[in-house]
Amino acid sequence: MKEDTSHDADHPGFDYQRVAGADGVELNVAVGGSGSPIALLHGFPETHLMWRHVAEDLAADHTVICPDLRGYGDSDKPAETGPDVYSKRTMAEDAVAVARALGHEQFALVGHDRGALVAFRAGLDHPDTITHLACLDVLPTLDMWEALHGVQAAVGFHLYLMAQPSGLPEQMIQNSSDAFFSYFLDVWANDPQAVPPAVRQVYLDACRNAVPSIVADYRASAGIDIDHDRADRAAGRKITMPLSVLQGGRRRPSRLTTPMPCSRCGCRAAAGRRRRRAGCRRR
Repeated sequence: MKEDTSHDADHPGFDYQRVAGADGVELNVAVGGSGSPIALLHGFPETHLMWRHVAEDLAADHTVICPDLRGYGDSDKPAETGPDVYSKRTMAEDAVAVARALGHEQFALVGHDRGALVAFRAGLDHPDTITHLACLDVLPTLDMWEALHGVQAAVGFHLYLMAQPSGLPEQMIQNSSDAFFSYFLDVWANDPQAVPPAVRQVYLDACRNAVPSIVADYRASAGIDIDHDRADRAAGRKITMPLSVLQGGRRRPSRLTTPMPCSRCGCRAAAGRRRRRAGCRRR
């Protein structure tokens, strides 16, 4: 674990460290506060900075751990030498390894979007480590693909693009990276001013420098992540810790934001004009 203070934008009052995750991959991690530990995993096309307001509030009562996922932000971006490198199982092992390196054998975990897929996998693979789980704005991988049909699947065009074999998607995105990543920041934000220009620039710079690893993350969700999820579904494995599922209701309506049963826990993602606690507590 090494100190790293070379950040253009950070969480005020948080310390930055390079912490080893799975397989020695180092993650850029912001740590602040004191109390029971909670880790926050960001989504696409963002970095740990998406939690800048939430983390500051939580730090009053908790030790807050905000990593950049592998392949994103200032974390290492290992080459996609095999399907496991960016599997959600490996990325969940990153989260557990980082928390353990910081002295926490158990912790609560919150994930948004891609981070929520990692959090969900951590809950399945590490039930004795994750004490509480919250997943924001995502469906589990199998449920997501099963929800996408016909023209309604157009909202997930990026999922299909980045599911393609290595080469073409990376080239297409790299050739217009700022336009590509800006599109999602624009259409997914309820408030156009929600992402300040300085933070937006941090996101765009980070994504521009991480196109191959971001694509590899998405490609894994069209391959090995499905294999892992199908194996769990066949075995009847479910989330066992207290779980909250939150869905933003003002995002553009689609099959990905429609309340539907989750095959893993039987809960319903709560969608509406306000974010609501889904009330899921799997016994």
